Amino acid sequence: MVIERIAAEIDEPTPRGIAAAISMLIRTGQIPPGTRLPTVRQIGARLGVSPATVSHAWQALHGAGLVQARGRAGTVVLEPPTPRLTGRSRGLAARASGSEPVAVRLDLAAGLPDPLLLPDIRPSLERTAPARATVSSYLQPPLLPELVPVLRDLWPYAPPALTVVDGAMDGVQRVLAEVSRFGDRVVVENPGFPLLLDLLSHMHLEAVPAEIDEHGIRPDALRAALGSRPCAVVLQPRAQNPTGASMTAERASELAAIVAKHPDARDTVVIEDDHSGAIAAASPVSLGSHVPARTARILGLSKSHGPDLRIAALSAPEALVDAVVAHRVLGPGWTSRLVQGVVLDMLTHEEPRRQVARARHEYYVRQRELAGALSDLGEPMRPADGLNTWLPVADERRAQVRLAAHGIRVSLGSAFDAAGPRTAGGPDTGDHVRVSIGMLRDSIPDVAATLVEATA
Repeated sequence: MVIERIAAEIDEPTPRGIAAAISMLIRTGQIPPGTRLPTVRQIGARLGVSPATVSHAWQALHGAGLVQARGRAGTVVLEPPTPRLTGRSRGLAARASGSEPVAVRLDLAAGLPDPLLLPDIRPSLERTAPARATVSSYLQPPLLPELVPVLRDLWPYAPPALTVVDGAMDGVQRVLAEVSRFGDRVVVENPGFPLLLDLLSHMHLEAVPAEIDEHGIRPDALRAALGSRPCAVVLQPRAQNPTGASMTAERASELAAIVAKHPDARDTVVIEDDHSGAIAAASPVSLGSHVPARTARILGLSKSHGPDLRIAALSAPEALVDAVVAHRVLGPGWTSRLVQGVVLDMLTHEEPRRQVARARHEYYVRQRELAGALSDLGEPMRPADGLNTWLPVADERRAQVRLAAHGIRVSLGSAFDAAGPRTAGGPDTGDHVRVSIGMLRDSIPDVAATLVEATA
């Protein structure tokens, strides 16, 4: 029995001794992931110590990321963390525990674009490589001059200044680094993107959650959150991750007016993460159309043109863009001009433009087919935008285990909870799982039936 194995290893029945012994058993595989540990009272009775002593040991194991308390399901041993993943992002990669091992036949957890729908990069490489092969200067502008008018045409307002960065999250991080100081508050969407929440924690910034609806951040929630005097508001104007919500022009205007007039938001900068870019069905909208001097907008090109391009365009007031460019000189210097040339070619040639349009239409169709199939089965759903759908469930972990038994992976909704773990007596927003449609190519009615069955 697990309790006997634990008792045999404990030489010192103190919180530190108990935690050290159980940690060793977990790390050596003697207590495997998914194991439900004995209760605090059971361990205390077996060792002859108080429940409070064992409880302190449990807290240490939880803080080390070795175990997790799951309410009535007890305290469970977690999978070993993947070193390259940060805290909340582990929730995106978490596999179901407690189910029979079944091969993953359908990964609806990754949140990645369908590789079959990405434009073919090879013709652009062939056209671009000869022209860029001799570029060897450290002194050229960080942004290709010929890319500037092409990017301006993609903006929903006249951008004061432009540059390119290494992906949308790189842009968010670099703007935050310029506008924040240690301990500052940042308004974020709830639910929100786990990597953003991890980034704020890493930068020692405090996340202030603002609830969203089908059109993004609610005006009343933003107004209340601005009372915390944040340095920034980070929002996703299209294909919000995880809900798939897209902002309307009316909502953008309303939020911009709140930012402009709020007495505690005089220095607050709006950072827009338009990560889905050209594969979002909704038209681009921005608070920058109303408050350009307070807005930094980032347009992701990875989901539409290829994740490994690692490029996004960034607009902001000129002084802010200059600061970002100057600080990049101390690190990567610039985004590869060869990559910029490839992106320029893909944005201006007919075939890659047609392929991106085809991908946008395909994701649009998949979202509507999935929402329709779920609604027909008694789970009313509004069609989402982009690559993700936010599906309510009775119990997220039970749903994950049931779907894993069918060979389907989804992401736990708790990883996206910007408010943190729910407290006793606090608001219960209900459990969810994030379903990503990047690999949902066919059999959508059958997948919807499995989702409904597993999440009930």
